[in-house]
Amino acid sequence: MSSEQEHWDNRYVQGDTPWDTGRPSEELVRVLNEEHITPCLAIDLGCGTGTNAIYLASHGFDVTAADISPTAIDRCRMRRATTDVRIRCLQADLLDLPDDTGGPFSFFFDRGCYHVVRRVNVAAYFRTLERILAPTALGLVLTGNANEPMQHGPPPVTEEEFRADWESLFDVLWMREFRFDADIGGGARPLGWSCLVRRR
Repeated sequence: MSSEQEHWDNRYVQGDTPWDTGRPSEELVRVLNEEHITPCLAIDLGCGTGTNAIYLASHGFDVTAADISPTAIDRCRMRRATTDVRIRCLQADLLDLPDDTGGPFSFFFDRGCYHVVRRVNVAAYFRTLERILAPTALGLVLTGNANEPMQHGPPPVTEEEFRADWESLFDVLWMREFRFDADIGGGARPLGWSCLVRRR
């Protein structure tokens, strides 16, 4: 087990997962409705216990749910078993996805992976996206926001940093501020960026 895999798996084992609210992301629900994103082949990057992947599947998407943590994927499979939807659960490192991941995907959802991997190997992350996404694929990326850094919040990213990372391969259709669902203590919900991107 790699050090990154061990780190994230330990967090799931210990229950140190404030991002895992057990409910679909409010921002994902809002954007799907506002942007009229229609069902297609989709991947949830860093799916955790599968809440968002199951939501997508329940709305007609053909979903692959991928996470580096074996414990998270086990829980994703258990959550899937309590529903009547079908999703593919894949335990894998997003920086080195296997060739049989599926795709090309026309929609991806990233709730918090990008702002972690940009400190590890962001080039490998974008190589993965380039390999698995269809031309003109849409993606919703939720990332930390440097305008309001929090000690225990998500890693902060500035608008300039986000655009510099993404605009080599994607058009950034819009960026807007939002609040993550997770309560990290005292009712505080971290400020984030909600970003809709389209692969060129």
